[in-house]
Amino acid sequence: MTLEGREAAGQPQATLGPPANGSGPSQELEGHWPEIPERSPCVAGVIPVIYYSILLGLGLPVNLLTTVALARLAARTRKPSYYYLLALTVSDIVTQVVIVFVGFLLQGAVLAREVPRAVVRTANILEFAANHASVWIAVLLTVDRYSALCHPLHHRATSSPGRTRQAIVAVLGAALLTGIPFYWWLDVWRDADPPSMMDEALKWAHCLIVYFIPCGVFLVTNSAIICRLRRRSQSGLRPRVGKGTAILLGVTTLFTLLWAPRIFVMLYHLYVAPVHRDWRVHLALDVANMAAMLNTAVNFSLYCFVSKTFRATIREVIHDAHLPCILGSQPEGMVVEPVLKPPGIPKGAEL
Repeated sequence: MTLEGREAAGQPQATLGPPANGSGPSQELEGHWPEIPERSPCVAGVIPVIYYSILLGLGLPVNLLTTVALARLAARTRKPSYYYLLALTVSDIVTQVVIVFVGFLLQGAVLAREVPRAVVRTANILEFAANHASVWIAVLLTVDRYSALCHPLHHRATSSPGRTRQAIVAVLGAALLTGIPFYWWLDVWRDADPPSMMDEALKWAHCLIVYFIPCGVFLVTNSAIICRLRRRSQSGLRPRVGKGTAILLGVTTLFTLLWAPRIFVMLYHLYVAPVHRDWRVHLALDVANMAAMLNTAVNFSLYCFVSKTFRATIREVIHDAHLPCILGSQPEGMVVEPVLKPPGIPKGAEL
């Protein structure tokens, strides 16, 4: 996800009728695209603005609530999986703020793209860094779950909160470094020239770093985990699927499905038909970007669905936030009866 998704908001509205020279959309794909002067209309209109406003209004508070709950669970249990999920949620918050709010809504819809190009390209570094961090923290979570299930003795000997934090910091630093080359990312909505060799290299680097390599890791590790569970079942043991494993499979599956359309449209734009010349590719990229950004807000529902411990912690956080409001609204001199604190996490509870 880059600033491309917000560019459509700053474009003038246009109809789907044929252009002035009488050529229809079917003729736009004929020949090489530098020969076609027309610019693709913004078919989606204000729908992306409404969608991203709702996504930000609902997803940001939910992610903040998730951050508080996961921070409590990480402090209580000191399990690596909670630290990785906490870092993943923080990365999603940064992605929502930088891409959805600053990039799409503020620059695209409010300022109508009247922003210096250097500022836009500098923001690209933060956007790609946030994306890379989110994806590769999920890779760390996958490797941790694989090690815990397939090599439990080694995992217990080497796993610690200190090493987990070091791995997260290393991924965040690497994500920032890999985001720097995307300062020169080609704006697919505005530049009329065919992609240069550098732009083609950046787009392939984006696809590899953010999708193909992580999905390859997800496929290998998740397959090994599933095979391990099947072998336990065949040997007569009950194949116990832990909450952490279920969350891992859900997070990686949602990412793979929601990001697939964007990667496909990006390569289609690069080699078949450009976004700014064909309204169908323009619309497809708008929809693909919206699907990819949905990935930053769906994990809360997954955690609540899978983990009873997470649901209990969420209720505790809401109760603790609501209690000061109740005490502050009481008249002076009124004695408030003590409120029972929700039960804590039982010993041995697993996410």
